[in-house]
Amino acid sequence: MIRFILTDLRRLWAGSLVVVLLVALATALGVSVVLQERALRLGSARAADKFDLVIGAGGSETQLVLSSVFLQPSPLPLMPGEVLARLAGDPRVDWAAPIGFGDSFSGYPIVGTTATLADKLSGGFAEGKVFAREGEAVIGSAVRLSLGGEIKPMHGSAEDGGETHTGLVYHIAGRLRPTGTAWDRAILVPIQAVWHIHGLGAEGAEEAEHDHEQAGAEHDAHEHHGEIDPDAALDETWSADAPGLPAILVKPKTIADAYKLRQDYRSGDTVAVFPGEVLTNLYATLGDAKQILVAVASGAQALVAASLVLVTVIHIGQRRRQIGALRAFGAPRGAIFGIVWLEFFTLVAIGVGLGFALGFAVTLTLSGMFSQTSGIAMPVGFAREDAGLAGVLLAFAAILAALPAVLAYRQSPAQALRA
Repeated sequence: MIRFILTDLRRLWAGSLVVVLLVALATALGVSVVLQERALRLGSARAADKFDLVIGAGGSETQLVLSSVFLQPSPLPLMPGEVLARLAGDPRVDWAAPIGFGDSFSGYPIVGTTATLADKLSGGFAEGKVFAREGEAVIGSAVRLSLGGEIKPMHGSAEDGGETHTGLVYHIAGRLRPTGTAWDRAILVPIQAVWHIHGLGAEGAEEAEHDHEQAGAEHDAHEHHGEIDPDAALDETWSADAPGLPAILVKPKTIADAYKLRQDYRSGDTVAVFPGEVLTNLYATLGDAKQILVAVASGAQALVAASLVLVTVIHIGQRRRQIGALRAFGAPRGAIFGIVWLEFFTLVAIGVGLGFALGFAVTLTLSGMFSQTSGIAMPVGFAREDAGLAGVLLAFAAILAALPAVLAYRQSPAQALRA
């Protein structure tokens, strides 16, 4: 029987190839939707795990997390600098790192922060050291620049028509180890350098608080220009007259301290969030989108299944004389049923296997492209529930293959030979 099926498939290789490709493409569509959603969810969750608590001015919690954790450019309101001073002196806080953004270089975001965050973010340096002066910078693992290289910050981005700051050139002092977060594509510089280059200091804090809702930087570079001393030592002791800030990343000492801090800073003019909680709400939205995409993929698979049934029924009609000859030579009905069923099921099973491989390859490619642009590591892999999906598809294929097999089973040899 196996030899007969293989011979038949070789003789009808063109039609068999079409069946396999149809099944493979329909399966790959559903598999890629499932794998891509899982990779995005796991990658973003692991990226958010690096940050315990984010505090910002009142506004959208989701935008606060997207801007501070995933470095997505967007306007954020400023909170008073005294919040940073209060957190720095809080016994429940291990460290509090202000961040300021809005500048870029060669497509990489420049983030103003502290030497503490730069050192703690990845647990060390792949090469070089942390910045120690205002004119030094640290780059993420995915930034394609070299140690000692120059960075001329641009306000905004080149696509937005940003202008290059003339008051400073950063020199790269170190490269961080990979973190699997968006910060792998970031350039980290001292926060005080960001303040100074934008003309901010203690005297500008009140103005910044009241006059600006900025797009990532502390001020509009067109209105506030400053000069800095690139050899100036860093001073990371914070006072109440510090300039306004879009966000502060906080490392609480204990889990209990984290919840107390979140409660304390969720009232008034500030908001405190756990990035994981915000992502949970995004996952709910993502889950709804996934259901829609899965429904579309299922509809495509149903159309393919219907097309295969139609093609197979027509094919069985064209093979009536062959089936009749087999019956005339003594082949029992069960053998005819087995030949037709096994031939069709084999084609569908091969298509399902190729579909899983194709879906994995497509997801791997898309995730790689997303990782290059965002810096977030996207783990692509099959899970135990995917075996259930494969089982369902094969079970459906077994049922589908039974239809043409039954049609062949019911043909009498006399009618088939007269056809």
